[in-house]
Amino acid sequence: QVQLVESGGGLVQAGGSLRLSCAASGLPFSSCAMGWFRQAPGKEREFVGFISWSGTITNYADSVKGRFTISRDNAKNTVYLQMNSLEPEDTAVYFCAADHQFSQRVVTSRYDYDYWGQGTQVTVSS
Repeated sequence: QVQLVESGGGLVQAGGSLRLSCAASGLPFSSCAMGWFRQAPGKEREFVGFISWSGTITNYADSVKGRFTISRDNAKNTVYLQMNSLEPEDTAVYFCAADHQFSQRVVTSRYDYDYWGQGTQVTVSS
């Protein structure tokens, strides 16, 4: 059974930092591209960032570029999202997702991901 479990969310003041983790099990993690998405109340789920299976290719939404960093540890089956300089507009539920593709193709559409976690709440106060 595939499981993606996010953790690390919470309440932080504007300008602060959080690091989200996503622990994967039940899938060949080292051959999966991973993505982070977020969904604010009343809004569509939107792409935040992508990392290839090898970790050598990353891609970010313009709204988080320069503030957020994705990394992964294939030995630990875990992907991370380091979020710095947080803004109230970053408040959302954050989801990690896995795309079982053994290529370096950047994937930004939520419809291309095969597996999803349950999400973790991030709230940024002003």
